[in-house]
Amino acid sequence: MRNTLKLIFLMIISPNCIAQIGCTDTYATNYNMTATTNNGSCIYNYVSVIPLNSVSLSSQLIESSGLIEWNGFLYTHNDNSDTSLYKLNKITGQIVQTIALNSIENIDWEEISQDDNYIYIGDFGNNTSGNRTNLKIYKIAKSSLNSTPIIETINFSYANQIDFSVQSANNTNFDCEAFVITNTEILLFTKQWLNNQTSVYSLPKTAGIHSANLLTTINVNGLITGATQKTDSRLIALSGYSSTLQPFIFLLYDFFNTDFDNANKRKIEISLPFHQVEGISTINGKDYYISNESFIQTPFINNPQKLHTLTISNYINDYLNLLSVNSNENSSPNDLIAPNPTSDEIYFNSDNNLNKYYQIFNVFGQLIQSGIINENKINFAKFQNGIYFLKIENNYNFIRVIKN
Repeated sequence: MRNTLKLIFLMIISPNCIAQIGCTDTYATNYNMTATTNNGSCIYNYVSVIPLNSVSLSSQLIESSGLIEWNGFLYTHNDNSDTSLYKLNKITGQIVQTIALNSIENIDWEEISQDDNYIYIGDFGNNTSGNRTNLKIYKIAKSSLNSTPIIETINFSYANQIDFSVQSANNTNFDCEAFVITNTEILLFTKQWLNNQTSVYSLPKTAGIHSANLLTTINVNGLITGATQKTDSRLIALSGYSSTLQPFIFLLYDFFNTDFDNANKRKIEISLPFHQVEGISTINGKDYYISNESFIQTPFINNPQKLHTLTISNYINDYLNLLSVNSNENSSPNDLIAPNPTSDEIYFNSDNNLNKYYQIFNVFGQLIQSGIINENKINFAKFQNGIYFLKIENNYNFIRVIKN
């Protein structure tokens, strides 16, 4: 709350303010109070979080490898030959329903994700020999889960993989255990055993045979095993662990479209040493469910499969609170302006705003432009990419506008 108030109220309002590029995250050690557009330069201190609660998972889930939350329950799966989907109680972790997916096979299911209408299961684990040519994602209609599941198949290969010779185990950069589903595409996050990085690939979300195109590579200094997102906040959280099985959450946030190079990148360790974390899920971006596979190494380590709850609210609240300005009772209806986001002009969907006085503020409360609305539109083309707040005379308090 302290930083959010500072962001909104404590900056000196200057009509001549010029947008600047830099670190816009108040939690960063190099936070730039004058920056209005993020450039991915934020640097953070080391932090670690302790789970709030941990419960045991059934012996049927010894290799729980993915996690989503849907309709008040968690869903998970194993990464071996088991072709069942398991519905879990969020509090106890107990299995409340087993959904058989008998028409498909499980070569190496490593991740589960979803959109409004489908559940997606990624059969793309590739660490055994690094040369699979049958990578695929199963697309399951949610409406069919309680009858005969309707399943489509998305087959793919990596556009930049040209060597399909057999590799030794855990010796490839073309393994994958994490993905998220956007409105238009699938984003894969690879598990690079050689480089300890993750490459981001874009893939169509339609059935067929496709090529996954490389977008960028991010230095996570670890092995990525899961992904979840809060789409309305431009936040993706990755789960993973180090070579010594030190688990972590890796956050990507404050990005536009798929420009992850200019996103904030923050690593938060989880105080669960020697836990092979695999699944991750969130609804609000602050509170998370994490699952781990069983990891036993006698005589010293015995960490059975469990479900953990934890919060990172102390490290993401300011960002999420600022974005929520447009969703409170003082916000405008979503259909007041279009397009939003915009790269050029915004148009009002009503003639009521003709010839009214307007003001545009940046995220720090600085007035950067004002005037009279002309021809029922305002031009944002000259502004840097970022978030702005529009105030209209005798109208809604603020309208959040994204310039990209």
